[in-house]
Amino acid sequence: MAIRFDRPVSSAARFSRRFAAFALVLCLAALIGHRFAGLATPYLVLLLLVAAGFALLAVALACVGLRSLWLTGAEGGQDAMAALIFAALPIVIGGLAAERYLTLPAIYDVTTDTETTPDWLKAPKADQIWLARQPVTAADREKQLEAYPELTGRRYDGAIDRVLEAVKKVAKQSGIRITRAEGDSEPVREPDAKAGQPQPEDGAVPDAPEAVPVPIPRPYDDDVAKLIRRANGVTLQGETRTLVLGLRFDVVIRLREEAETTFVDVRVASRYGPADLGFSADIAEDYLKALDSELLGIAGG
Repeated sequence: MAIRFDRPVSSAARFSRRFAAFALVLCLAALIGHRFAGLATPYLVLLLLVAAGFALLAVALACVGLRSLWLTGAEGGQDAMAALIFAALPIVIGGLAAERYLTLPAIYDVTTDTETTPDWLKAPKADQIWLARQPVTAADREKQLEAYPELTGRRYDGAIDRVLEAVKKVAKQSGIRITRAEGDSEPVREPDAKAGQPQPEDGAVPDAPEAVPVPIPRPYDDDVAKLIRRANGVTLQGETRTLVLGLRFDVVIRLREEAETTFVDVRVASRYGPADLGFSADIAEDYLKALDSELLGIAGG
């Protein structure tokens, strides 16, 4: 009589594949929704945490299934391997975020000038939902100095107008969209004084002026704007997003003319969350390096 051997089936391996597939789909849906469909960042973080949790559970079940395959020859090896592949993306994203969160300070706002921080032209506002955070404190600036000691402003030889052109060009190349500017626009002219005077009635002859005014040439708008820039400096405010995750950051670029040089400071802040995972410093450093390359040869300490 022939003996039939029935292989046991690993339920853990089968469930691991289902959990891992769910984690992968949830992760991809959250990333696409945040990048292209306007999903708020706090919800992205929540969904990625859930996806990472299911992915870890799937990996644990897959390990149980592979152990059963090794010891008893139980079916489920393919399901376990598929689970490990599906769970890779959520776990990698969660692992990188956890590594940055644990090794970098929990701050969301960095600047090249911690003493006289560039002010926002309009303070960014966003509904933090469940990612509550506190205003920036002196302790946060101390944490920044310890974590990013190389994040400093730049001094360039030359007039502020020349540096300003490069600042705008590099901002556009870096994906920073300038939304507000101060000291970089034509001065607002007062309304004509004659606008408030009563006009003669129809058919009436207006009084002749006592003296004919002599035309006086007005300064060019560009010249006036240059005077304002030299006196008050220029401040630009913009926003940018990371390439893959689409995380939003607000940026301030301040230019000040000192003697024959122009000093540039940058401030970058994450729009959501109490910790930026180091992205703010990365954005500021990348921008300043690109600006150094654009103004190659005139940068100073």
